[in-house]
Amino acid sequence: MHLRLNGLVFAVLTALVAILGAWSGDPDLDRLWLLPLALLLLGLAYEGWVVMRAHPGLSIDAPARGVLGRPMALHLLFRHSLQRDVEMQAAPAAPDAIEIATDIRSVTVAPGTSSAIELRVTPRRLGQHTWPSMQARVAGPLGFAWWSRRLDADFSLMVVPEMLRDGGRRLGAMGGGMHAQAAVGAGAEILQLRDYRVGDPQNAIDWKATARRGQLVSRDFTEDQHLDIVIAIDAGSTSALRAGELDRLGHYINLAARFAEHAVAQDDRVGVMLFADQPLATLAPGRGMGTVLRIRQMLTAATPKLAESNPLNAALRIRMLVRHRSLIVMLTDVDDATVAGQLASAARLLLPKHLPLIAGVSSAEAEAMRKAPAHTWLDAYESLAAQEYCSRLDRNVHALRALGAPALVRRPELLERAVFEAYAEFRKRRRI
Repeated sequence: MHLRLNGLVFAVLTALVAILGAWSGDPDLDRLWLLPLALLLLGLAYEGWVVMRAHPGLSIDAPARGVLGRPMALHLLFRHSLQRDVEMQAAPAAPDAIEIATDIRSVTVAPGTSSAIELRVTPRRLGQHTWPSMQARVAGPLGFAWWSRRLDADFSLMVVPEMLRDGGRRLGAMGGGMHAQAAVGAGAEILQLRDYRVGDPQNAIDWKATARRGQLVSRDFTEDQHLDIVIAIDAGSTSALRAGELDRLGHYINLAARFAEHAVAQDDRVGVMLFADQPLATLAPGRGMGTVLRIRQMLTAATPKLAESNPLNAALRIRMLVRHRSLIVMLTDVDDATVAGQLASAARLLLPKHLPLIAGVSSAEAEAMRKAPAHTWLDAYESLAAQEYCSRLDRNVHALRALGAPALVRRPELLERAVFEAYAEFRKRRRI
């Protein structure tokens, strides 16, 4: 309970009357302070009884699913059982994995209905998150006090990875169709007609065109390029480090979910592995929307582990998972000096049978800090530390490329584009 203006007025009045009565020396005036005190206590008792009958309640109106890193609207709905307007205040609360503004919000709730407070929340971790109870205050009808109550929301939010927002990219994944390359091969679509060559099989002869031209005409078919892809995601201790709006694992998960959906749209087989010091979960490569759903289900349950990452153990497991040449997209921490040596060993283990693409996030703060002008004596040391960080990152990337493993490091908002472009280039040049 917290006194409001009217309650404070009666409390101050009681104190003043008591002081005046004590100074006056009159026995009758000495007991006059009991009158405002009695009125205050009676008013508080009445307000407590009214608030007890109000039965304030809270419910949350929001989608049952949220997307990792994407802001969403959430409405707090307040209600009560009285036949009059009730003023309420609430301190919004959310699970630790959900970012929310926590400033005090006020609302007036009419009888027989509910009043809403709209909030913007941003999920920062995957998984199922149950909403905690919220601290609220109900205003008494006489303006004497705020009466504290804890309101249970009875709401949970499932946070899932991102999906492709480009409908054109997602169309192939939803339909499960094939995408043929404009190269000569043994596909199902006709690329061109040409003169018959000795040795062409009979099923390659276009008999209608032969009849029209009076000489043998053969058909060239497109070549269907179907790749096997394994996305290896680092869920070790460094994946819990914040990188922009999300931690590193959050960026890896969103990228893996969207990339898997895009690759399945090309009729490629996609699998996923989560690893830390040891492989944590593995899903063998597969095709179709069913594979995408299984990948998303597995990624939704991913959490950072308190263990140093070991890409070499992940590479050993990948060699057992895929037997023929595949594209290995490894999303991991490239700037960690202890991991860099293991990454090189993992790349040597995968090459030349497989093509490993190693991708990681860089620090936008470090990039800005290394070029920032110095205003204090400490700024120079911070700039030197940032320069050393960026130089080490570049050295690690160049070392991996020297082994023949494509490697890239980008800021979180640019990483997805870089990986998608590298994938498209690999398909175009037929490196897999």
